[in-house]
Amino acid sequence: MEQFWSGSAINENKGMVDNLQRYGIITSRKVAEVMETIDRGLFVPGGRQPYVDSPMPIGYNATISAPHMHATCLQLLEKNLQPGMRALDVGSGTGYLTACFALMVGPGGRAIGVEHIPELVSFSTENIQKSASAQPLKDGSLCVHVGDGRQGWPEFAPYDAIHVGAAAPEIPQPLIEQLKPGGRMVIPVGNIFQDLKVVDKNSDGSISIRTETSVRYVPLTSREAQLRG
Repeated sequence: MEQFWSGSAINENKGMVDNLQRYGIITSRKVAEVMETIDRGLFVPGGRQPYVDSPMPIGYNATISAPHMHATCLQLLEKNLQPGMRALDVGSGTGYLTACFALMVGPGGRAIGVEHIPELVSFSTENIQKSASAQPLKDGSLCVHVGDGRQGWPEFAPYDAIHVGAAAPEIPQPLIEQLKPGGRMVIPVGNIFQDLKVVDKNSDGSISIRTETSVRYVPLTSREAQLRG
């Protein structure tokens, strides 16, 4: 997939956000603010360059997406991440996007991460505790659960925003059901060739789907299949 910059010239979070704006990926002031506030460096395992525009391995055959993909998804979901809204992050990995969601929906909203690798849930909780989203984690408006993200997280449904961080062969029905009318889901779909799909649920409950861009994500599978690799 495309990479907008590489090398270690970018060694701080603000430089990464500046680059995302320079390349026209971030056009929203709110998304820039949130990505400046949540330091990606806290969410990338040690020894890797967190501000390079590239996905990074996080163990367990999983990756954290490239910064330009996170920025793209935040922009696509911005209207559904207003204060007081509810967001679900499926395949929440090291917790980066869940932490961003929590800042956007604020203390009156809810940000839920679902990740099927228990070690990543522990790691993401530690990362969030060090970040600007420590308070929502403490007061319970942000939480990360061990679970099969293909089933969503019914307890806090319906959601205004759903983000899926791994590619599904097709859109899981439980996620469509857990989307609120007026809500939006961003999900990579496909096997070898994948597209980032934007799924909008209309006020009458009907669904419209469009393709945003072609992408490469790890597959959305069972925990066993993922660990086999």
